Amino acid sequence: MTERDGAGTIDTTALRELLDGRWAAVRGQARKLLRGPEFAPVYGLGVDEHRTRVSGQLRALAGTRLSGHGFSSDHGGSGDVGASVVAFEMLVCDLSLMVKVGVQWGLFGGAVQALGTERHHAAYLRDVMSVELPGCFAMTETGHGSDVQRLRTTATFDPETDEFVVHTPDEAARKDYIGNAARDGRMAVVFAQLVTGGERHGVHALMVPLRDASGRPMPGVRIEDCGPKAGLNGVDNGRLWFDRVRVPRTSLLNRYGDVDAEGRYSSPIENANRRFFTMLGTLIRGRISVAGGAGTATKAALAIAVRYGEARHQFDRPGGGGEVPLLDYLTHQRRLLPALAKSYALHFAQEELVSRLHESVTGGPLDDRGQRELEARAAGLKAVATWHATHTIQTCREACGGAGYLSENRLPQLKADTDVFTTFEGDNTVLLQLVAKGLLTNYRQEFGSLDTLGTARFVAGQFFEAVIERTAARSLIERLVNAAPGRDEDANLFDRGWQCKLLEDREEHVLEGLARRLRKPGADAFSMFNDAQDHVLLAGRAHVERIALEAFVAGVERVSDEGTRAVLNRLCDLYALSVIEADRAWFLEHERLTPARSKAITTAVNALCGRLRPHALDLVGAFGLNDEWLAAPIALGAEAARQEPRSRAQAPR
Repeated sequence: MTERDGAGTIDTTALRELLDGRWAAVRGQARKLLRGPEFAPVYGLGVDEHRTRVSGQLRALAGTRLSGHGFSSDHGGSGDVGASVVAFEMLVCDLSLMVKVGVQWGLFGGAVQALGTERHHAAYLRDVMSVELPGCFAMTETGHGSDVQRLRTTATFDPETDEFVVHTPDEAARKDYIGNAARDGRMAVVFAQLVTGGERHGVHALMVPLRDASGRPMPGVRIEDCGPKAGLNGVDNGRLWFDRVRVPRTSLLNRYGDVDAEGRYSSPIENANRRFFTMLGTLIRGRISVAGGAGTATKAALAIAVRYGEARHQFDRPGGGGEVPLLDYLTHQRRLLPALAKSYALHFAQEELVSRLHESVTGGPLDDRGQRELEARAAGLKAVATWHATHTIQTCREACGGAGYLSENRLPQLKADTDVFTTFEGDNTVLLQLVAKGLLTNYRQEFGSLDTLGTARFVAGQFFEAVIERTAARSLIERLVNAAPGRDEDANLFDRGWQCKLLEDREEHVLEGLARRLRKPGADAFSMFNDAQDHVLLAGRAHVERIALEAFVAGVERVSDEGTRAVLNRLCDLYALSVIEADRAWFLEHERLTPARSKAITTAVNALCGRLRPHALDLVGAFGLNDEWLAAPIALGAEAARQEPRSRAQAPR
């Protein structure tokens, strides 16, 4: 086991530029814009006070370029979808504002942009951007969340009046947890089963007014406040019922399905299932944004905890030399530094994903396989990034002891606000199932069944190269893997090719085993898939961990400064070996590691933590999060926390 040579020193400017990436200008704009009392994080606000504050912040942002990034230039936007996602990620000063922005410009406005046609764009987009038209995205129902295809709200066409009648048939069909509904929303994009002439055409979206100009509910619309939540109380979530509410036929967002004045339905996509999934696929930006937002919240927590770990001292060093900083303890390094390495890996993976989303919009529609790969990657990264946020923010809270439990130090609010990220824009467990289903679809397209030829190709190692999706990093990864030693026990643990090969091999093995498991003769499809859930979820997780490593490797390759590259290489080692260590039971059970190698990996992770410890402050500093966004006295040093314990956190409200 030989670690990489060179201690390495970080060029903080170069590292910041690397992390800022393709949309560096958008990140820079956010750092300048989100300053001062208006955007300073606060705590202890009542629900009404918090909602009022966030609504004011949203309207303030409406006067900036940030509001128009995701909308077409024909209607006042910049048509830069990637910029819209990156701008969303930067709203860490208050996650309620982040979510409010996501509802108004991402979900509501994004649905009008993606599902509507020119008549809707011309009628609504400018008012959406200016927040003259506050809106809602009314998809989720009490009885159907993840199963969107089975929503029960109906939109029935009445040819005599040229209107749709939107109706909530029962309590299970009420729209639930709808952002902007409880207080601010005046119109909603409502997802409902479209019915014409007694025939159902599946779920479609319609523009439905909720309130009049004075804020009163429209006739037939019933609105209820969801009330206080564990976090994100600056967002006015509500419930909606529709009692035969009539809207004009032109209210149908008709890009993928339309109804003429005689009630005849038409669609450019004949197959109903394909039409449904195409419609949902256009709304993928929300899921990608949530992954990025969770990543920024995690970075903020790590910045607070690492700074505090540097400043806080505890117990004397044997032989003199004063008290020991918390970060000098291996246990403390073990808490924070592998999580920091994973945050870097997910950052690079998110950057690749946002670029792929942007290119899919500006470069023309993807083919079926390309769209499936984009959706699977978005689902997987959202699940892994939000679970990582939940775990890491809690770890940071504990690493800061009692100080981390004080509201003034921001961590409790970050914890409360991000907890629901694991649920909205798709339940994480369901999303990992989606990832596995996408991989299995690619598998079936290559082989259909493992006949003799298919088995031979698999054994020859050609299967994974056929099924794996292509990324910018693949040629580099393939060179590294091909250069790795033939026998694992001969490989240096810090050999990048060996690390990539091990994660690639795990994903390949798990997917192939799952495919075999789902071919039991005589078993029904539901039972087979249900009985294989452990395997399904492992396939999804293995896929995401592999693509995150590849993205990290590609990120390191873009660094020209040798010292910075050396440190990032070491951080990439820590990510890869931490992932292997966390799943070493699988690698041992499947004889990919010997017991001795498994122990050596733990030793290597410990050594990497020690060698990265001097760089921890620079690594979190490169995230470029303004001090006032962190809003934690302990992030300014233990002495500052004792001297002015409340001055920063209690900014003007």
